[in-house]
Amino acid sequence: MLFKYGKRTAKEKVQLFLIKPSNYDDEGYVVTHLRGVLPSNTLNCLAALTEDVLSQKLLGEGVDVTLHLLDETVRTLPVEKICRRAQRSPDRTIVCLVGVQTNQFPRACDLARAFRKADITVLIGGFHVSGYLAMLPEIPPDIQALLDEGVTIVKGEVEETWAALLEDALTGRLKPLYDFVNDKPDLFTKPIPLLDKKLMKRFVASNFGTIDCGRGCPFNCSFCTIINVQGRKMRVRSAAFIADAIRENWRQNRVDFYFFTDDNFARNAQWEEIFDTLIELREQEKIPVTFMMQVDVLSYKIKNFVSKARQAGCTQVFIGMETINPESLRDAGKTQNKAEDYVNLIRAWHDAEVATHVGYILGFPHDTKESIRRDIQRLMHEIQVEQASFFILTPLPGSRDHLEMKQRGEYMEPDYNKYDSIHETMHYRHFPQPGSLMALYYEAWETFYSLENMKRVLSRAAPRNYWNIMRNYIWYKNAAMLEKRHPMMAGFFRRKSRKAMRHEVSVPSRWAFARMRMSEIASYFQGVVQLLWEMQELWLSTRPRSATEGRLVDEMTRIYAMVQRRLTVSELQLAYRRTKTHLPTLKVPSRFVLYWQKWNLFYAGRRVFTRADIDQSWSRIVIWVRRYKFPCVSPVHLLTTLWLEFQISAMFAYALLQARNKKQGLDA
Repeated sequence: MLFKYGKRTAKEKVQLFLIKPSNYDDEGYVVTHLRGVLPSNTLNCLAALTEDVLSQKLLGEGVDVTLHLLDETVRTLPVEKICRRAQRSPDRTIVCLVGVQTNQFPRACDLARAFRKADITVLIGGFHVSGYLAMLPEIPPDIQALLDEGVTIVKGEVEETWAALLEDALTGRLKPLYDFVNDKPDLFTKPIPLLDKKLMKRFVASNFGTIDCGRGCPFNCSFCTIINVQGRKMRVRSAAFIADAIRENWRQNRVDFYFFTDDNFARNAQWEEIFDTLIELREQEKIPVTFMMQVDVLSYKIKNFVSKARQAGCTQVFIGMETINPESLRDAGKTQNKAEDYVNLIRAWHDAEVATHVGYILGFPHDTKESIRRDIQRLMHEIQVEQASFFILTPLPGSRDHLEMKQRGEYMEPDYNKYDSIHETMHYRHFPQPGSLMALYYEAWETFYSLENMKRVLSRAAPRNYWNIMRNYIWYKNAAMLEKRHPMMAGFFRRKSRKAMRHEVSVPSRWAFARMRMSEIASYFQGVVQLLWEMQELWLSTRPRSATEGRLVDEMTRIYAMVQRRLTVSELQLAYRRTKTHLPTLKVPSRFVLYWQKWNLFYAGRRVFTRADIDQSWSRIVIWVRRYKFPCVSPVHLLTTLWLEFQISAMFAYALLQARNKKQGLDA
């Protein structure tokens, strides 16, 4: 991704790389996906700041800067190419590793060392270095090692110091460490995160943008790093600036859906002004902007907050519920959460037809296997949230948990690569056996995202939210079940480079790598097929039906329960006749038409309610093949099953595409 500034006759040319590093998997390979889901807001913020610096010519008239935006989560970094170019070209090269989280820090260190070997100027910033150095007075050995190798560490936010940092990098006056953590910038008129069209093409939804409308959080959760890096005093952006950015993104890139990344939008002092601005964009300028945001459990008590959020285009809220165990809430210092309020909270958002998505942490001192299982059932049946994101409690550097554990000398996992909220990184009181909490973590995903619970959720969901929830289910099940990664850190289809590995892990031979990848890809695509079949079944059994369809499916289900096999034509006719007694306008099809409808789903149209018959056919075929009884596989049966499979897959794909193109029901 390139942006070019200045004249080509400039005295000094600069190659500026803003790189969002990924992390390593358990085998040591860099985690990169063919298509991502969540773009990096930090990368977009720094792109906007750089454009602002260059447009004002704050680096001088004689500087020509080419800006490269690279997100390693969705592309393989050309590290060797960057290094060779830097060594051969007279241009100055600057690499900034941005938004580095704790689980990405080992990868960032490896990249920094590779670039420093080529004598490239390197800066590292993000929550890991900012949080660690904000809470502890001493510089840890790993950060000190980077300083010794000439890497510059940037602690804190840079909205008001970015130009000075770039100037120091250009003139060779960079300090080893910059500390801005106590100098919180005023965000009100600062540039809004910049969306790059080419970069967004690497993500599943190119109409998706991110904006941090504010930073900070007034609460004091023990596991949180936000409050110790961005502060407990809320700082906000101008509603007018946000509106201008949304208007421009719609005009240039047709971006109409946003994730407002504020840790707690409900405490943004400008929330009402922002909502009013969005309402004006939607109603007067006809820009169909929609968004999701993060809020706290008390947000529904703020006057007009829920109703205005709905009117402004909110389709989903992410709520930091964390746990419904009162003792665990006290463990986390989350005194603002009251478990008894959760039902009212979710009901308030449901009444406004806004879907709910909760963050849920496993591993608090009072959590047991039985209590977690019980609470997840309550989450599904009593509180009735549409989505849940599960995390394993992790003592992230920059949190009060990490500080107190370090002061007490308690064990913490030394490998920061595992600080991704899906690994066990400390001792858990009621889970002494290593791996037992992690097993329960995956059980939580399987339980909540079971077909039965997804059916319950979609059956009661507001029509405007149906397809948003369905798409999120595809995303979440692909990540948690197939990729074995947290959905917020995963995309679709892992890409692996043989040489992109941790520095201490040996690179496999080409043949060993090829065999491993072929096995992984085959297993992945088998899982994808099963996932799509499950999503098709979910859609067929929950999609909105007419009164006629509803009566018909009830009759067919009742008859099927009695005979426990595929319905014959006569039994199908019986279902139609019984339906006719309630709805006289329904015409009973002839035997020929029923046979045609039975084998032609396009003709049957909206009378298909399950793919059970197709799955049963595939099961018989697979059993025969595995027993090497190939003559038992009837060519007619195989072709018929393939034809039905094609039709139902095409119907599902068409429904997905239609919902995306028409934004089905979002503004109903």
